[in-house]
Amino acid sequence: MKYIIINGSPRKKNTWSMVKQAKANLGEDAEFEEIQLMKAKIPMCNGCFKCIMEGEDHCPHQDIVQPIIDKIRWADGIVIASPVYAMNVTGLLKNFFDHTAYLYHRPEFFDKKALIVVSTAGAGQKDVAKYIDETLRHWGFNKNYKITYACGGKEDINREEINKIAQKFHKDVSSKKLHSPKIMDLIFYNVWRVMALSEDPLEADAEYWESTGLVNYDFAPNVNLGILKKIFAKIMFSILKRVMK
Repeated sequence: MKYIIINGSPRKKNTWSMVKQAKANLGEDAEFEEIQLMKAKIPMCNGCFKCIMEGEDHCPHQDIVQPIIDKIRWADGIVIASPVYAMNVTGLLKNFFDHTAYLYHRPEFFDKKALIVVSTAGAGQKDVAKYIDETLRHWGFNKNYKITYACGGKEDINREEINKIAQKFHKDVSSKKLHSPKIMDLIFYNVWRVMALSEDPLEADAEYWESTGLVNYDFAPNVNLGILKKIFAKIMFSILKRVMK
């Protein structure tokens, strides 16, 4: 299995200790790539909207950001880590997420799974993990696992719990099984699908949805919805078409 580790911490302390412990459970023959966002030196997103309006290749920082996206495409599983800073992810990770705003409009990682690792000296770890989870689901991620830990500022970690969750993640990645999406994922997918079919769509969105063929499906075709969710998706698509006409 191939894994990419994206470290949103500017240091290698508690969060990185948790990542290393999780990494030890991902298979002896696993192949790893590491992205240390501190070293990547991604310039601050300037909010130009070019990635959304014109396509991600028009981002002024695409020569730095796109290689990271390409590594995510390469990987079978993603480990993404951040300590809690001011009750949110670090500025490093938030800046990276800001550069990937176009993936909300044009999700593509429907066969990817992630392990989210969050540490805190005090509180907020579950909310931060939830934020990362929601972001990745907007990108299309199929399943995300969470390891959160309040270490109280001490460099001790719950190895047993980390091992348990990391092993579940590894087993799921290795299985290649794709899980049925959550209801909210179906709704957002069909929102962007309808917008791509609108009378005045964003050009980059319309091109993506048409060129991938996703515009013709209730959800990514390699993901089994099941009959009830398939019916729900069709009804939601029909409603959205009328509402957003």
